[in-house]
Amino acid sequence: MLQTLKFLLPALIPSWRFFDVIAPSPRIEIAVKRSEDGAPENWREFRPRPQALTLNQMLGRMIWNPRWNESLFLMSCAERLAKDDEHFARQEIIRRIKRDLGGEGFIQFRLIFHARESGEIIKHIAYLSPLEPLEPLEPFGREAAI
Repeated sequence: MLQTLKFLLPALIPSWRFFDVIAPSPRIEIAVKRSEDGAPENWREFRPRPQALTLNQMLGRMIWNPRWNESLFLMSCAERLAKDDEHFARQEIIRRIKRDLGGEGFIQFRLIFHARESGEIIKHIAYLSPLEPLEPLEPFGREAAI
Protein backbone atom coordinates (compact mmCIF):
# COMPACT_ATOMS: atom_id res chain seq x y z
CA MET A 1 0.00 0.00 0.00
CA LEU A 2 2.82 2.42 0.86
CA GLN A 3 4.59 1.63 -2.40
CA THR A 4 1.40 2.38 -4.39
CA LEU A 5 0.95 5.69 -2.55
CA LYS A 6 4.56 6.60 -3.37
CA PHE A 7 3.81 6.21 -7.10
CA LEU A 8 0.43 7.94 -6.91
CA LEU A 9 1.52 10.98 -4.86
CA PRO A 10 3.53 12.71 -7.66
CA ALA A 11 0.49 12.50 -9.95
CA LEU A 12 -1.77 14.07 -7.33
CA ILE A 13 0.69 16.75 -6.24
CA PRO A 14 2.81 17.71 -9.27
CA SER A 15 6.25 19.21 -8.89
CA TRP A 16 6.83 22.75 -10.17
CA ARG A 17 10.19 21.50 -11.42
CA PHE A 18 8.20 19.93 -14.26
CA PHE A 19 8.30 23.27 -16.10
CA ASP A 20 11.51 24.63 -17.63
CA VAL A 21 10.44 28.23 -17.18
CA ILE A 22 7.41 29.80 -15.58
CA ALA A 23 6.55 32.90 -17.59
CA PRO A 24 3.43 34.81 -18.56
CA SER A 25 1.44 33.36 -21.44
CA PRO A 26 0.53 35.49 -24.42
CA ARG A 27 -3.09 36.45 -24.94
CA ILE A 28 -4.70 36.30 -28.35
CA GLU A 29 -6.54 39.43 -29.46
CA ILE A 30 -8.47 39.69 -32.72
CA ALA A 31 -9.75 42.48 -34.93
CA VAL A 32 -12.30 42.10 -37.72
CA LYS A 33 -12.34 44.52 -40.65
CA ARG A 34 -14.76 44.91 -43.55
CA SER A 35 -12.02 45.90 -46.03
CA GLU A 36 -8.24 45.71 -46.38
CA ASP A 37 -7.82 49.47 -45.94
CA GLY A 38 -6.45 51.04 -42.76
CA ALA A 39 -5.26 49.58 -39.50
CA PRO A 40 -7.63 47.54 -37.31
CA GLU A 41 -8.77 49.37 -34.20
CA ASN A 42 -11.42 47.20 -32.57
CA TRP A 43 -9.10 44.71 -30.85
CA ARG A 44 -10.74 42.30 -28.41
CA GLU A 45 -9.64 39.18 -26.60
CA PHE A 46 -10.33 35.93 -28.42
CA ARG A 47 -12.28 33.49 -26.24
CA PRO A 48 -12.18 35.50 -23.01
CA ARG A 49 -12.54 33.63 -19.76
CA PRO A 50 -15.92 33.90 -18.04
CA GLN A 51 -16.10 36.48 -15.25
CA ALA A 52 -17.93 34.09 -12.91
CA LEU A 53 -19.00 30.45 -12.82
CA THR A 54 -21.62 28.73 -10.72
CA LEU A 55 -20.73 25.69 -8.65
CA ASN A 56 -22.62 23.44 -11.09
CA GLN A 57 -20.71 24.91 -14.04
CA MET A 58 -17.39 24.32 -12.27
CA LEU A 59 -18.28 20.71 -11.47
CA GLY A 60 -19.50 20.10 -15.00
CA ARG A 61 -16.30 21.58 -16.47
CA MET A 62 -14.21 19.17 -14.41
CA ILE A 63 -15.82 16.31 -16.33
CA TRP A 64 -16.51 17.74 -19.81
CA ASN A 65 -14.94 20.89 -21.23
CA PRO A 66 -13.72 20.44 -24.82
CA ARG A 67 -13.77 24.21 -25.52
CA TRP A 68 -11.33 24.86 -22.65
CA ASN A 69 -9.07 22.05 -23.87
CA GLU A 70 -9.00 23.67 -27.30
CA SER A 71 -8.28 27.05 -25.68
CA LEU A 72 -5.30 25.47 -23.91
CA PHE A 73 -4.11 24.17 -27.28
CA LEU A 74 -4.43 27.70 -28.70
CA MET A 75 -2.40 29.05 -25.79
CA SER A 76 0.28 26.48 -26.55
CA CYS A 77 0.27 27.56 -30.20
CA ALA A 78 0.50 31.21 -29.12
CA GLU A 79 3.52 30.43 -26.94
CA ARG A 80 5.21 28.60 -29.82
CA LEU A 81 4.44 31.49 -32.17
CA ALA A 82 5.79 34.08 -29.73
CA LYS A 83 8.99 32.06 -29.28
CA ASP A 84 9.56 31.13 -32.94
CA ASP A 85 7.52 32.20 -35.93
CA GLU A 86 6.01 28.78 -36.59
CA HIS A 87 3.77 28.44 -39.63
CA PHE A 88 1.84 25.53 -38.07
CA ALA A 89 0.99 27.47 -34.90
CA ARG A 90 -0.16 30.53 -36.86
CA GLN A 91 -2.33 28.40 -39.17
CA GLU A 92 -3.97 26.61 -36.24
CA ILE A 93 -4.84 29.89 -34.52
CA ILE A 94 -6.21 31.41 -37.74
CA ARG A 95 -8.23 28.28 -38.53
CA ARG A 96 -9.95 28.31 -35.15
CA ILE A 97 -10.63 32.05 -35.27
CA LYS A 98 -12.21 31.68 -38.70
CA ARG A 99 -14.28 28.72 -37.52
CA ASP A 100 -15.57 30.62 -34.48
CA LEU A 101 -16.34 33.85 -36.35
CA GLY A 102 -17.28 32.88 -39.90
CA GLY A 103 -18.79 35.61 -42.05
CA GLU A 104 -17.17 38.07 -44.40
CA GLY A 105 -14.37 40.59 -44.15
CA PHE A 106 -10.81 40.25 -42.92
CA ILE A 107 -9.30 39.06 -39.67
CA GLN A 108 -6.04 39.84 -37.94
CA PHE A 109 -4.75 38.60 -34.63
CA ARG A 110 -1.96 39.63 -32.31
CA LEU A 111 -0.25 38.12 -29.31
CA ILE A 112 0.13 40.39 -26.33
CA PHE A 113 1.87 40.08 -22.99
CA HIS A 114 0.79 42.05 -19.95
CA ALA A 115 3.57 43.46 -17.77
CA ARG A 116 3.58 45.67 -14.71
CA GLU A 117 5.82 48.71 -15.11
CA SER A 118 5.89 51.56 -12.60
CA GLY A 119 2.61 50.42 -11.09
CA GLU A 120 0.79 50.33 -14.45
CA ILE A 121 -0.16 47.33 -16.54
CA ILE A 122 1.37 47.70 -20.00
CA LYS A 123 0.52 45.64 -23.11
CA HIS A 124 3.48 44.43 -25.16
CA ILE A 125 2.67 43.19 -28.65
CA ALA A 126 4.76 40.09 -29.34
CA TYR A 127 3.34 39.15 -32.74
CA LEU A 128 1.03 40.70 -35.33
CA SER A 129 -0.40 38.39 -37.96
CA PRO A 130 -0.92 39.33 -41.60
CA LEU A 131 -4.46 40.21 -42.65
CA GLU A 132 -6.43 37.09 -43.59
CA PRO A 133 -9.70 36.88 -45.52
CA LEU A 134 -12.53 35.71 -43.30
CA GLU A 135 -14.49 33.02 -45.11
CA PRO A 136 -17.01 30.51 -43.86
CA LEU A 137 -15.29 27.17 -43.21
CA GLU A 138 -16.62 23.67 -42.91
CA PRO A 139 -17.17 22.43 -39.34
CA PHE A 140 -14.05 21.26 -37.53
CA GLY A 141 -12.53 18.13 -39.02
CA ARG A 142 -14.40 18.07 -42.33
CA GLU A 143 -11.78 19.95 -44.30
CA ALA A 144 -9.28 17.20 -43.47
CA ALA A 145 -11.58 14.55 -44.96
CA ILE A 146 -11.77 16.23 -48.37
